[in-house]
Amino acid sequence: MDKRKILVVDDEARMRKLVNDFLTKNHYIVIEAENGEKAVDIFLEEKDIDLIILDVMMPVMDGWEACREIRRYSKVPIIMLTAKSDENDELKGFQLGVDEYISKPFSPKILVARVEAIFRRTMNEDESEVLEVNGIVIDMPAHEVRINGSVIELSYKEFELLVYFVKNAGIALSREKILNNVWNYDYFGDARTIDTHVKKLRSKMGEKGDCIKTIWGMGYKFEV
Repeated sequence: MDKRKILVVDDEARMRKLVNDFLTKNHYIVIEAENGEKAVDIFLEEKDIDLIILDVMMPVMDGWEACREIRRYSKVPIIMLTAKSDENDELKGFQLGVDEYISKPFSPKILVARVEAIFRRTMNEDESEVLEVNGIVIDMPAHEVRINGSVIELSYKEFELLVYFVKNAGIALSREKILNNVWNYDYFGDARTIDTHVKKLRSKMGEKGDCIKTIWGMGYKFEV
């Protein structure tokens, strides 16, 4: 299997080197960019970036704007880095389609673990599988969702969340269980992470969003 290619974007050269060293040691190909504008240019030029690690505070073009621009063209997984832990920033990131959110300072080993968790999810998918229920068609190899024949645009994490709901239809799922399975690691965040993604997923699914039922005080259940 070809090595995965990761774009690391941070205006601090020391931070880029630290992340680069750990990822390279774990057999990833790393490309660096010092600001959001350069990152967008590299992403559009390379065309085979598998994941982006993106800092928020940068000159020329910050991480928010770079994320917004990249999302115009691709659903590539994005891990956002920030120097502060701010609830509003985290929610803003998820609204823009960020898949993971890590506050500085962080352990490079944890960052690598989260990168591997994202790739493990994609590797474990049954590439021949197409899920279909109640007018919702999920094409796993194409990473595409159609509702009543029309394609709906989902982020990487929204797609994973819908797949998990459909595969566990009729089962009451706690927020902790959803986070541990969809994010594929022990997530120490709070319920706002899952609630934000569910809200966006429901909105994009239109009337089919009603299939995702809230179980107050616990989590969610997908019902047809």
